[in-house]
Amino acid sequence: MKDRTTQGGAGSAGGRDGIRTFPFPADLSLSGVGMQVGAMGTGRTWHADAPLERVHRIDFHVVMLFHEGPVRHMIDFAEYEARAGDILWIRPGQVHRFSSTDRYRGTVLTMQPGFLPRATVEATGLYRYDLPPLLRPDAGRLAALEHSLAQLEREYVDTTTLPLSLHTSVLRHSLTAFLLRLAHLAVSSAEAAREHTDTTFTRFRDAVEKDFVVNHSVSAYADTLGYSRRTLVRAVRAATGETPKGFIDKRVVLEAKRLLAHTDMPIGRIGVAVGFPDAANFSKFFHQHTGATPVAFRAELR
Repeated sequence: MKDRTTQGGAGSAGGRDGIRTFPFPADLSLSGVGMQVGAMGTGRTWHADAPLERVHRIDFHVVMLFHEGPVRHMIDFAEYEARAGDILWIRPGQVHRFSSTDRYRGTVLTMQPGFLPRATVEATGLYRYDLPPLLRPDAGRLAALEHSLAQLEREYVDTTTLPLSLHTSVLRHSLTAFLLRLAHLAVSSAEAAREHTDTTFTRFRDAVEKDFVVNHSVSAYADTLGYSRRTLVRAVRAATGETPKGFIDKRVVLEAKRLLAHTDMPIGRIGVAVGFPDAANFSKFFHQHTGATPVAFRAELR
């Protein structure tokens, strides 16, 4: 098929970050409607030449419901491991990368922005980027989601029993029913995570999010929060499985990756933006945690 990729697009920092953006492939959709749904697996993609194993951006929604696993998938430079019964929800403007070694088996739904009316978009939280992309429904919710998605797929492939206008309306209603269930799962999952997160770790996490640019010291965070270093280590390890220093460094690396990917800022300025006034120290830190220099990481994306 023709190359319909563009530079820039949704959330691309003005289109100068060099990451290829893939629009919704309307020409691959049955009857040209603004969505697709079907089995995922070898050979299934939204663009014939899309380098799915490389970082790229999409300007449409992707929902993957896995029947097998585990599968490791990168979204906005965070790695997620999806198992059978899990769901990954990737929103427009997010960069992501498929695993080149894992088997993708299940059902994938793609949807073009604007296919649903504004009221439905708001009700389903389609642009709630604060919600987690990885969802793990319990058995009851998974069964309901699978049933709803299967019904949507049946309507999608039935292109002969209704005029196109009615077929599109039925698809919108079926899609809305599925997305309302999915949005409820996403919101309730986020609320449950907040309720079960230890208060000590929550305060530490929020402090890191606020100050990681200027504060990389575990002792400084412990002093500010009024905890002993040992208490902080126990709380962070219980919540994340890693040390407080590891948690801080991971957040710094994530921010650096985003700036390298989404901006044309010089490497030295990016270092300053994440708390490293000396460019050499920043490069050493980044290489230590990623195995690549900032220059090499950025070049790999272009």
